[in-house]
Amino acid sequence: MSTIKAEEIIPKIMIFLRLFMCETLVKRIMSMLLLSLGVEKSRVTEMTGLCARSVHKLKKEMENGDIERQFKVETGRQGKRKLQDIERAIIEEVEKNDYHSQQQIADMIEEKFGLKVSSRTVGRLLKKTESNG
Repeated sequence: MSTIKAEEIIPKIMIFLRLFMCETLVKRIMSMLLLSLGVEKSRVTEMTGLCARSVHKLKKEMENGDIERQFKVETGRQGKRKLQDIERAIIEEVEKNDYHSQQQIADMIEEKFGLKVSSRTVGRLLKKTESNG
């Protein structure tokens, strides 16, 4: 009788599961299974590719009975955009005055609206509103 090796079967199971869900969720589910079977955290990291920090956090949440959150994968920033409520006012200010760079606009936003933003954020705003500031 041959012995089934976890190193051979787990990657195959993970490939199959990726047909139905994202890679992050596959790694978490496999890690939860392995941890619940008593596999050491370092071994779980090797077998699933989930980083050591995530495996540690996952094990701690499992011990606390708080695993529902692990079945959700968040993409991108979930909060409200910083400039959402004042975009129109910023664009009006840019169109009224003579700003030569995105950094000048960022400085104006900090001065007039009290929000510190990067010049990259200004660039995204200008692109989004199709302004040539």
